[in-house]
Amino acid sequence: MLPLLHHLDANQPVLIAGPTASGKSALALHIATELGGTIINADALQVFDCWQLLSARPDESELAQAKHALYGHVPYRETYSTGHWLRDVTAELGKPSRPIIVGGTGLNFAALTQGLADIPAIPPYVRAQAENLTRDDMLAVLDAETTDRIDTLNRARVQRAWEVLEATGRSISAWQAETPPPILRRDACAAFVLNAPVAWLDDRIIRRFDQMLQKGALEEVRALQSDWDIQRPSSKAIGGPELMAHLNGEISLDEARERSIIASRQYAKRQRTWFRARMKEWTQVSADELSL
Repeated sequence: MLPLLHHLDANQPVLIAGPTASGKSALALHIATELGGTIINADALQVFDCWQLLSARPDESELAQAKHALYGHVPYRETYSTGHWLRDVTAELGKPSRPIIVGGTGLNFAALTQGLADIPAIPPYVRAQAENLTRDDMLAVLDAETTDRIDTLNRARVQRAWEVLEATGRSISAWQAETPPPILRRDACAAFVLNAPVAWLDDRIIRRFDQMLQKGALEEVRALQSDWDIQRPSSKAIGGPELMAHLNGEISLDEARERSIIASRQYAKRQRTWFRARMKEWTQVSADELSL
């Protein structure tokens, strides 16, 4: 058993965050098999039923070793927000098994341990308006408090803030000021953030994407070709738009691979920045030293 787990209480919830390809799922599986518990997904893309390979969901062998929850349970045509995830994970927390919550979506962990503002649903016409705006257009109307809180390089976060302001007349920061108590307190959990040297992580990103291709990721994307909608949350999976562009004859497979790897690296960089800023009090773990 890993030394960092020696002081873990018998039923203590575990939170595991970290950038893509850093080994979060392997650590979660190690804890589940050594100490018991249910592995609960906190990744925004692994919830969708269409992405087994591209989202790096646990495979059949891993699923057989421990209980898993909230993986692939959402139809790919549906919208699934942090609020939806918080509702689903709350139901899982009511079960007797130790929760081992793992993923790379920092906003889910923030909602779980800090609370989530009760913001009204965004009307479809507002979302449609947002899709026609650039990130800079939307940033121009946001207040300073909001832009200080969000990742302004992440279009999805900027768009969310713009939509809330447009739909409700109040900034997302104002809504967040009225946030209810968290579902799970951070100090009640063993919370780990996996860190990794950039070169080590880049190499893993490349190898993992090549493995996805070898296992059939292109066919996974091809299955959606006749019903592809880039506006769906499920379509944001890295590799999805790139491989679809190849299938549509727009770029070569080599170009799709290169673009996907670059997008993964950029995403990992945004994740590392987010975790450094928001999870300083979590236990920092060197992913390259875990040997899992």
